[in-house]
Amino acid sequence: MKKNIKVSVIQQPPVYLNLKESIERAVSLIEQSAKEGSKLVVFPETWFPGYPEFVWRLKPGADMKKTDDLFKISQANSVDLKKNHMKPIQEAARKNELVIVAGHQEIDSEISGSTLYNSCIIIDADGKILNNHRKLMPTNPERMVWGFGDASGLNVVETAVGRIGALLCWENYMPLARYAMYSQNIDIYVAPTWDEGKTWIATMQHIAKEGGCWVISCATAIQASDIPSDLPHYNELFPTKDEWVNCGDAVIYKPFGELHAGPMNKEKGILFSEIDVSLSRVSRRRFDATGHYSRPDIFSLKIDKSKKKPVI
Repeated sequence: MKKNIKVSVIQQPPVYLNLKESIERAVSLIEQSAKEGSKLVVFPETWFPGYPEFVWRLKPGADMKKTDDLFKISQANSVDLKKNHMKPIQEAARKNELVIVAGHQEIDSEISGSTLYNSCIIIDADGKILNNHRKLMPTNPERMVWGFGDASGLNVVETAVGRIGALLCWENYMPLARYAMYSQNIDIYVAPTWDEGKTWIATMQHIAKEGGCWVISCATAIQASDIPSDLPHYNELFPTKDEWVNCGDAVIYKPFGELHAGPMNKEKGILFSEIDVSLSRVSRRRFDATGHYSRPDIFSLKIDKSKKKPVI
């Protein structure tokens, strides 16, 4: 039986490194999506409050002070779930009866009060948080600003539109992390990212075929001119004001790898598309990586989903 829903893939920039105003912009985008009939809204990696692009443009040692200057702003505008920073987004989900998957930079206020994580939250249509996943392995210079997540959020959850799971950016190149997603009867696989281009898009197609699921990927389409010019070291970081810092490339693939919508390149907006969620499970008749095409007598995967804390 068909289960058609409309999806909104956000490719608008946030109000860069301003959490309060980014949340206000997000609520507006959610309401716009609801008016178009969307039941699932996806935001890119660390859209709240904006991806720390500066880590790729500064030297780890020589630019330590500059990194500190920018980290201070980024940290002060990070999401604290313990302080209900995402409450307006939850309320927008509840009010508009839609599911939200959103990348956010999260601050750990529970223990250190300082460490940041690249996280992804799934909010159901009733406004409840179903899952919050912290990226397992920050990529290259991201380790200057983010801690390592654990597997406690490595979950596929039942939502009002189907079973949804998410991996962030280059986690999607981790075969065992993908396998963990496939093993939980996934319908919609979401990949918020900062990556873009042909290789990344090809990866999304591969996952759709390998996992037999819908794949939705999005990065933030943003130009240097979208970043406040009063940001410390702005002119050094972004000398070309019309530079596309990220081209976006929002894309949707059908189960088994057929292109469905996008990629949306160098365009700030929303990628709208209708998908039939029921196609995922049907497609796995041909290839089911964790079912009839698996060999548990030869291979096995052990996942420790306990929450890792330095102090118990």
